[in-house]
Amino acid sequence: MKVVLKLIMVLALLWLAGCSSTGGSKSDGVAVEDRSDSGAAVTDATTTGVDGYGNLTIESLSDPNSPLAQRVIYFAFDSSEVAEQDRPLIEAHAAFLAANPTVKVTLEGHTDERGSREYNIGLGDRRAQAIRRMLEFQGVSPNQITVVSYGEEKPAVDGHDESAWSMNRRVELVYAGH
Repeated sequence: MKVVLKLIMVLALLWLAGCSSTGGSKSDGVAVEDRSDSGAAVTDATTTGVDGYGNLTIESLSDPNSPLAQRVIYFAFDSSEVAEQDRPLIEAHAAFLAANPTVKVTLEGHTDERGSREYNIGLGDRRAQAIRRMLEFQGVSPNQITVVSYGEEKPAVDGHDESAWSMNRRVELVYAGH
């Protein structure tokens, strides 16, 4: 019995050692920290996804022709997956936030009225967290982002049909002071 236990422990240690990482690499334009043999961090980090939005300023938040004027992302029923057509909008907000590290945004998750209150709070949070992850992946500091879920409590549109429900399944980007 002791021999079997020792064998299991050795195999577990070997498995864990095989899972360890000794550094990173850079692939597909995503910067991953890598360390030289001396342990110093390599400093050739790059980010992607924010190109083409370098001219966004604080004034862009008030400009109706700016991509930053659009601050609502809609979701499919019972989903927290960001639609492909909304990704450029999120990229624009990420570029703006990354270029303005003192600006803060609150991501407010919402749902339609279907489902329990508890489920909808969770779904609203998953939706806002999906946007948060995308922003952070594109260089926005976690300190700039606050996430809150209102679930079904703050509908954008009153009604009990698909036209109302589709407008209530959303995440709103609310900039501090704007």
